[in-house]
Amino acid sequence: MASLLPIIIISFLFLFSLSNAHSPVSFTIPVTKDAATHQYLTTLSYGTPLVPTKLVLDLGGSFLWLHCASRNTPSSSSLTTPHRSLQCFAAKTHKSPNSFLSGPVDQHHYQPCQVFPENSITGTIATEGELVEDLIALQSAESKTIHEHQSRFTCSPNSLLHGLAKGARGMVGLARSRSSLPSQVFDNFSTQRKLTLCLSSSKGVLLLGNVAYESEILKSLTFTPLVTGFPSLDYFINVSSVKINGKRLSLDASDFNEQEGGGGGALTLISSIVPYTTMQSSIYNSFKEAFLDAALSMNMTRVASVAPFELCFGSSQVGSSVPVIELVLQSEMVKWSVHGRNSMVRVSDEVSCLGFLDGGVNPRNSIVIGGYQLEDVIVQFDLATSMVGFSSSLLTKNTKCSDFKFGSSIPAESI
Repeated sequence: MASLLPIIIISFLFLFSLSNAHSPVSFTIPVTKDAATHQYLTTLSYGTPLVPTKLVLDLGGSFLWLHCASRNTPSSSSLTTPHRSLQCFAAKTHKSPNSFLSGPVDQHHYQPCQVFPENSITGTIATEGELVEDLIALQSAESKTIHEHQSRFTCSPNSLLHGLAKGARGMVGLARSRSSLPSQVFDNFSTQRKLTLCLSSSKGVLLLGNVAYESEILKSLTFTPLVTGFPSLDYFINVSSVKINGKRLSLDASDFNEQEGGGGGALTLISSIVPYTTMQSSIYNSFKEAFLDAALSMNMTRVASVAPFELCFGSSQVGSSVPVIELVLQSEMVKWSVHGRNSMVRVSDEVSCLGFLDGGVNPRNSIVIGGYQLEDVIVQFDLATSMVGFSSSLLTKNTKCSDFKFGSSIPAESI
């Protein structure tokens, strides 16, 4: 038997490498934008039979949750997750009051795992939610073939759907938690732990895994470290200062450090839920005045405000030549530049407004980079290195996020 052991090991390694050779390197998930709510949506098909379900993307969401009762046909492949399982433990977050080890073993071992999902748009946390495991279908970015894999998600009550875009039946969490959709995909398929987002006002894309086939664009990405905002699992970066047309804003150090523990900059959240970038009031007031001065010096004509925006200008004067906004990161050489398309919002044929808003006197985060500022910009989260890379606006390269091509849709039952 001992002599057969090397042969068995070699055969196993060969089969393992062969199976990996045919494993998908990355997955593509189409993303659209809901004009009424400014939410970014995708459609995932799950269960048996596969049912396409519209969901809201949430960069900060810890896991996938959906209203399972929306299905016309119950899924025959759905499995209940036991309360005292490792899968249940992994799904627990700091927002869940349940204790993994609560209750006697003989009473609770076979109880279903309860995880209370959150609607991050309304801030509502459900009072019930059962963690289940079922098939989810994803499309390979390379071969356009469909791959089904077991994934864990929470079945939510109908009340949690309030505030979501019309037709949405849940939210896809993309955060750095062990139970988010990207983490489960990375573990199931052993792909690179990279999440690449390209949002658009029409059709964008979310890519999970290696995206080397777009290397000509990705080579130009600027990278900055991801910062841990414990206990949050969101994506944070550190902004050391803000410039407009190359001129640094005059800000008191406490504007950045007071809420962030003196870290030398503003702990800045990257969000797909917040429509427009927000700033703490004192930062915003300095930012607004500096932008207005720069705009007037460029012969832009200020007009009456249009809610929710404060600074608005005549559209005839608003073209590509508007003040350039720079978020300075770990050094003066590393900047996130925001140009006309990502700074100005066209609210009518006559009026365009600055797409940055006052976030209040005491917000949870000093700066939140919103979805509008992410549109037609490639943002890549590398979870293996804890870095985030971003491109300049693709529009300056005569392309856009909607230029990504998608394969055929998944045939499935209507929901």
